[in-house]
Amino acid sequence: MSELKNGRLESLDVARGFDMLWISGLSGLVVSVCEALGYGKETAIACQMIHPAWHGFHFIDLVFPTFIFIAGISFPYSLAKQRERGIGTGATVGRIVRRTVVLFLLGLVYNGFFQNGPAATVYGSVLGRIGIAWGVAALLTVFFRPRVRAVVAVLILLGYWLVGVGLSAPDHPGAAPLSMEGCFAGWLDRQLLPGKLTVPGVISNQGILSTFPAIVTALLGVFAGEYVRTSRASGERQSLVLALAALVLLAAGLFVAYGCGPWSFPLNKVIWSPSFTLVAGACSLALFAFCYFLIDVKGWWRRTLFFRVIGMNALTIYLAQRVIGFHTASTCLFGWFGSLAPAGWDAVVVNVGYVVLCWVFLYLLYRKGVFLKV
Repeated sequence: MSELKNGRLESLDVARGFDMLWISGLSGLVVSVCEALGYGKETAIACQMIHPAWHGFHFIDLVFPTFIFIAGISFPYSLAKQRERGIGTGATVGRIVRRTVVLFLLGLVYNGFFQNGPAATVYGSVLGRIGIAWGVAALLTVFFRPRVRAVVAVLILLGYWLVGVGLSAPDHPGAAPLSMEGCFAGWLDRQLLPGKLTVPGVISNQGILSTFPAIVTALLGVFAGEYVRTSRASGERQSLVLALAALVLLAAGLFVAYGCGPWSFPLNKVIWSPSFTLVAGACSLALFAFCYFLIDVKGWWRRTLFFRVIGMNALTIYLAQRVIGFHTASTCLFGWFGSLAPAGWDAVVVNVGYVVLCWVFLYLLYRKGVFLKV
């Protein structure tokens, strides 16, 4: 197994960089190209860049769970490094809790807590879910063996499956349990979450109950990281095992989504359905297996700087897009060039500029050795 000098798998940074690239302007660029070609936002490719409103599964839905999955992969390496340095369990737990809390608070800031006030803030955030899902998975890893964690993961998915399909919202009698208004997860958000919901008065995209299967997403990453770190098998065999595991997860997810008759639980990112957890986990694992095989095992693809620049500062670019006017800057710098392009291609030029500016910003930080870590 090949690792960087700082103990990081290079394939992890590349996979994370590829993942974050899609929310650093690439998804918008794809949509603008489709529109420039005259196909519009309703084409199959453009639709993959837009989240479904409820049931369904599009390519862009993979970005969030893949980030959580990769965070899970990283933890066994981090934990091993801490133990090698003599850092005790108490200190490790303290670090995990601190990181979870900081990510949750950053999520509130990102959602406009200081801009709109507590009552108008969505408390369920992307960063908050990352922090909680990773944090719980990390604590489980510190205190329990893999078999126990595997049982916990299965019980979470089974329990969530039964609740999701079998219970409906008490305040919407007669509504289907798997409808947006009738799902039990939405009812729990309406009862317990302060502030406003992502869908006002209905549900939060990062709600309370759907955080539990997200913990499983992180645990799947932990299992993958532990396997690669501790297995004595060759890199080629490890990659094959990871790929086969991805196929098993994919088959299981599709079975839950379509093969259980009235108990089928459709793919749904908003409530992080069990089928979504498994299918997204399969895709994330396949991406990692692919990058690991090419980069760390075979060393065939060594020109990874473009993705590593993004992957090593993923949190930075996520937050920066909220506070830095990259789109305004791109319009200012590339708007005139866009006006010279054929009709409909001006937006493409500006979106290309957006991606370039995001990457250059991260590259400058990379050259200076500046990385935002929590």
